[in-house]
Amino acid sequence: MFPFFFNTCGSTSRQECQERKLTFLKWMRDDLETRLAGLNATIETIERQISREGQSPS
Repeated sequence: MFPFFFNTCGSTSRQECQERKLTFLKWMRDDLETRLAGLNATIETIERQISREGQSPS
């Protein structure tokens, strides 16, 4: 799944490999944080809609 699980560094130094891994992992974290923020906003919106429907007289 992750490209760094295999020794793809070739002739690059260990530090360069580690830096590449770190960059990739930070990118993944940022992407997941963005997705999570979207999910949280959607959940909050639906909860507000449900709350409003429960308060309105029928």
